[in-house]
Amino acid sequence: MAIKRLLGFGFSPEQSSHHFLVIIPKNKTEKVIVYERFFWDETDPDQKLKMDEDIPKVELSREKWDKIQDFIKNEFNMRLKLNGLNSGIWKIGQNPVERLLGKELVLLLWSIEDCDTGQVECALNNWQGLSPEERWWLFTMTNASTGGIYDDKGWRKAIKYAFIENPIAEKNKQESLFGFFKRNVTD
Repeated sequence: MAIKRLLGFGFSPEQSSHHFLVIIPKNKTEKVIVYERFFWDETDPDQKLKMDEDIPKVELSREKWDKIQDFIKNEFNMRLKLNGLNSGIWKIGQNPVERLLGKELVLLLWSIEDCDTGQVECALNNWQGLSPEERWWLFTMTNASTGGIYDDKGWRKAIKYAFIENPIAEKNKQESLFGFFKRNVTD
């Protein structure tokens, strides 16, 4: 089936209604919130959130969001273009993100949600050092036990520790972080 249109970052309601919705508030003192959604209403341009269906996954200070948004935009757009798809931009309001890209985004946001802003770059390096498949697996494992918006235990703590407390050299990104998980999960 040919993709007729894409919304936000790679989201095609014709392919699947499963997506993530990043809400960037106009007020810079309010937090950015990401929801996982399994429904898309073609008749509602504002996509009213359904509190009994839409799952809040993470909230992030605007300061941290502003620090990572261009990095994430560039990473996602590079991958979308490699697949012959249109690129996206972050805008104030609702930003749909394709489900796999959304999993990767939420994983990164979980790692930095309550860290010092000075640690964000280390998390970006560690996140970037993982393949998309590794990010999906880490999201799935974390989401299964601690995927709520305010969860702060188990896998969620491990993600934060691995991404923030594991400074790595630029050239060894992928091997270092995945090696960290292999050593600590199997030991």
